[in-house]
Amino acid sequence: MVLAGVDIGTLTCRLLIARVSEAGLLTELRSDRRIVRLGEGVDQYRRLRPDAMDRVIGTLLEWRKVIETYPVDGQIAVATSAVRDARNRDEFLGRVKREVGFEVELISGEEEARRTMLGIRSGLPENVSSILGLDIGGGSTEFILDRPGSASIVRSIEIGVVRLTERMLFHDPPTERELQAARETIKKETEQVRGLLGDLSGTTFVGTAGTITTLAAMAQQLPQYEPTRIHNYGLDLATVQKLEQALLSRTKSQRQGMPGLEAGREDVIVAGVLILRTVMETLGYTDCMVSDLGLREGVLLDLATRLLER
Repeated sequence: MVLAGVDIGTLTCRLLIARVSEAGLLTELRSDRRIVRLGEGVDQYRRLRPDAMDRVIGTLLEWRKVIETYPVDGQIAVATSAVRDARNRDEFLGRVKREVGFEVELISGEEEARRTMLGIRSGLPENVSSILGLDIGGGSTEFILDRPGSASIVRSIEIGVVRLTERMLFHDPPTERELQAARETIKKETEQVRGLLGDLSGTTFVGTAGTITTLAAMAQQLPQYEPTRIHNYGLDLATVQKLEQALLSRTKSQRQGMPGLEAGREDVIVAGVLILRTVMETLGYTDCMVSDLGLREGVLLDLATRLLER
């Protein structure tokens, strides 16, 4: 089957068109991602801004034309944290349906995590079995404990790179007081999650989504994003700590052009590296395996399963 999927995130929108085999293997035909900041201001006002909705709809209209050039057997669009939290989400979803023709599925944090794990699992090395997946988004962060033979344990916290930046990181660069308060908030939420997840011994820590893949690109000082260099890259805690210091020693404008740093992430990458470092330290992980596969791949794999069951 040839399937098309769109992930409407708080910070980023992603497109993936892929061929899915009967064995559940994905072959990418076309992909794209845009930093559109749909969730700008949602944490404070609980509303999607008109200009943010316009940016997303403009992107989706472009992608609809792209999708139409492929012989797709099915397509799906999902929305996550920003749309979940917005009081005017029905207005946005209605506009997308009228103006673009996409019926958007609004998924919970737990369902987001489940499909993210499908994506992660599809690209892990064979010797990796029990994992704790971490998906740092714009509005929320998901923890997914997945062991063979056991039901996954999923926890979603309302800390993401956009939300944390808007709530706590007001200066450029942030002050030491702001950084300390942010770290304490992340640590407190992570400790609560740890209590709910239980025993983490024997697990491999796997990170996915834009913050972590960007940090992997920065660690390797890649001039251009190379998925094959990112996927299954080992990002150790010492490197994360060094990247944090490099980012905090610069203003937003001074971060522009840093090798590996995706344009448009110059402000929120600080919140991202704070989250990753604090989570690793709190949970006792010294290494993070980076997955270039995540929610958008999981969305297509889930759709393929549903279509085959019809």
